[in-house]
Amino acid sequence: MRTGEFGILTTQVSKLIEWGRSSSLWPALFGLACCAIEMMATSADRFDIARFGAEVYRASPRQADLMIVAGRCSIKMAPVLRQIYDQMPEPKWVIAMGACASCGGVFNNYAIVQGVDKIVPVDVYIPGCPPTPDMLLYGFNELQRKIREGIPNPPDPLKESGLKLLGPTEERPG
Repeated sequence: MRTGEFGILTTQVSKLIEWGRSSSLWPALFGLACCAIEMMATSADRFDIARFGAEVYRASPRQADLMIVAGRCSIKMAPVLRQIYDQMPEPKWVIAMGACASCGGVFNNYAIVQGVDKIVPVDVYIPGCPPTPDMLLYGFNELQRKIREGIPNPPDPLKESGLKLLGPTEERPG
């Protein structure tokens, strides 16, 4: 029975902001291999990532706050991955999708980065080769939970070590 009176809602402003951030994540396009097909499938009507506020994959890193690294990352691609990550505004999050992005997968050689957590801080790892779209949705929900609970991002691997990735057009010292 409605009486027509207005109720009062009390909350902390930080909780409201965390809820808003977790409910409107905008992923950047960064599909590198076969995992990218599964990432694209999450946008289809069967899985529908739009239910979680992430239906539009951004082509510009300046409009994205979530990077989903889907697939293997070569040594030559590593500076590009880092540059795109650096161009994203704060706060930002990273999901490593698949065995190759998480630990190099079956490509244990000199040409493949053995886990993108050596280049960017990874918030959620999704196992599988390739992981199914529902695994990506589970990882996405796990990231939303971390954001709502205020769990901080992992430390940046390059800032801690003081290393810098040099791309193909940058000048090398010496």
